[in-house]
Amino acid sequence: MNHDERPPAGFPRAMWDRLEQHPPPGVQRLQRWRSPLRGPWLTSIFGAVLLVSLPLVIITGLLSYIAYGPQLGQAIPGDVGWLKLPSFDWPTNPAWLYRLTQGVHVGLGMVLIPTVLAKLWSVIPRLFAWPPSRSIAQVIERASLLLLVGGVLFEMVTGVLNIQYDYIFGFSFYTAHYFGAWVFIAGFVAHVVIKLPRMVSGLRGLSLRAVLHTSRAETKPEPSDPDGLVASNPAEPTMSRRGALALVGGGTVLVAVLTAGQTIGGWTRPVALLLPRGRSPGHGPNGFQVNKTAAAAGIDQVATGESWRLTVRGGPSPVTMDRASLLAMPQHTAVLPIACVEGWSTTETWTGVRLRDLAAHAGVLTPTSASVRSLQRGGAFNQASLLEDQVADDDSLLALRVNGADLSLDHGYPARIIVPALPGVHNTKWVESIEFQS
Repeated sequence: MNHDERPPAGFPRAMWDRLEQHPPPGVQRLQRWRSPLRGPWLTSIFGAVLLVSLPLVIITGLLSYIAYGPQLGQAIPGDVGWLKLPSFDWPTNPAWLYRLTQGVHVGLGMVLIPTVLAKLWSVIPRLFAWPPSRSIAQVIERASLLLLVGGVLFEMVTGVLNIQYDYIFGFSFYTAHYFGAWVFIAGFVAHVVIKLPRMVSGLRGLSLRAVLHTSRAETKPEPSDPDGLVASNPAEPTMSRRGALALVGGGTVLVAVLTAGQTIGGWTRPVALLLPRGRSPGHGPNGFQVNKTAAAAGIDQVATGESWRLTVRGGPSPVTMDRASLLAMPQHTAVLPIACVEGWSTTETWTGVRLRDLAAHAGVLTPTSASVRSLQRGGAFNQASLLEDQVADDDSLLALRVNGADLSLDHGYPARIIVPALPGVHNTKWVESIEFQS
C-alpha cells in the first residue's frame, strides 16, 4: 500500500489511511492472482471482440421486442414507462427475418460466453481493488462496472435458463430480461466511453503477430499499467498468450457447434446438444419441433374433433365454418420458417386458406388487423393480434396441412396461424376464432 498517495479531494486523510490499512479479507487474495498473461493487451483484445459483437446482441434483442408488437399491447413487458421503444410495423418480407434476428441474438449471445468469461478473468483483480475508488472518475468507472458485470451475468444466466425452459428464478423471464438489458446497456455505453482510449492504447502495447509467434517459455509480463491489471509479483507462465487466445477461441467454436443447429437446421441440428429443441423431434410430415404440446396446453381430441368450428367475425354477421368448409376454399401453399424466442427455428411447407381470403369470405374486404384466439385457455399467449401487412401478405395462412399431411394435434390441428417473419408464439395453434377489423 502506498501511504504517500493522496486521498481524493475532501476525503479525510485519517479515514483514508484506515481504509488502506484494513482492507476486507477477500482483497488480500489479490496476491494469488499472479498470472503474467494479465495486462492491458489481453484485456483489450477481449474488449475489442465484445465491442464489435455485443451491439449486435443488443440490437437484435430489442428488435425481437418490437417484433412482438408492443403497439398491439402483446409484447412482454407491456408497460415499460420511459423505456418504451419507438415501434414500427414488423415486416413480413423477407419471411426469414425473425429467424435471422432472433437466431443472431441467441446464437451470438451463447457464442460470446467464453469471451465474456475470459474478459472478466482478465480484469478480476481490478474488481476487488482497495480502496474501491480514489477519485470521482473512478467512482463513475466502478458504477459502470457494477452495471456492466451485473447486467451481462444476469442476461447470460437468465437467457441460458430460458433456452433450456428452466425457470428456476421464479419471475417473468421476459420482464426481467428486458429491464436487465437496459441495465446492461447503460453499463456498456458508460464503460465504452470511459475505457475506449485505454483499449486503443492497450491494443498498441503488443503486436498480434508477435504474440502468435511467442511460446510459453518466451512469454513475459507486460510493463506495469495505471489500471493495475499487471500483477505486481507475476508467476511463471503456465501457457502463452496465444494459448489463451486459442483456448477462448476453441471454447467459442465448441459452443457454436453445439448451439447453431437450432437455427440453421439440416445436418447441423443433431449436434445441437445444449438446447432441448436441437434433438430429433420425430419422423414424418409432422416430425419437427414443438414448443408446447397439446397436452401441455390442455387441448384434447374432443375439443378439436368433429364438433370443432371456427368463428370468423368482423363482417355483417359472424361466420361459422367447420374444417371441411375451410378445405373447400381455395388453398395456398407456402414454404415458411417458424422461429421461436428461444432461438430454435424450422422451415416447413404449409397449406391452408389465405387470411385475406378468409376475411373477404366473412365480408371484410380491407382488413386492417386481426385478433386470433386459441382453444387454449390461460397463459400469456393464447391469443394474438396481427397487423395489416401480416393479414394481407400472400403467404399469411390459416394452415390446415403441413408437408402434405394434416396438422398433428401438437402442431395445432385442426387449424393454426402461419405468418411470414412472425415470432413463433404468435403463430397461434388450435384456432377457435378470428376477428378482422377494417
